[in-house]
Amino acid sequence: MVNSAEFIRRLEKLLDYYGISAAVFADKIQVQRSSISHLLSGRNKPSLDFVLKVVKTFPEVNLYWLLNGKGTFPTTEENTSLSLPTKAKEDFEPTGKVLSQEKSIEKIVIFYSDGTFKSFRDA
Repeated sequence: MVNSAEFIRRLEKLLDYYGISAAVFADKIQVQRSSISHLLSGRNKPSLDFVLKVVKTFPEVNLYWLLNGKGTFPTTEENTSLSLPTKAKEDFEPTGKVLSQEKSIEKIVIFYSDGTFKSFRDA
């Protein structure tokens, strides 16, 4: 669940970083200006559509940072690659084989920027 107060602070940080008003920000991500106003006042929570528009329009915005404050903003080349959390890395050999017999990958889903996705299951 997204913490609304923290999300508002991160949204305000975006506006400050880009030096734009809430109205200009709304125009850039193609949402109604009142949507930004309602978010900043705490009246509404961000929708998935809103978050995806922000990330698509501003590639420097890390999705995980925007949603829960984890990661960095602005995103730099060195921290854009996806990596497994440290604990998960320990469960794999360099060959990609699972070390622990307790865990196995059930499904991998790849999400594309156009909103489509592909799902892969081990046969």
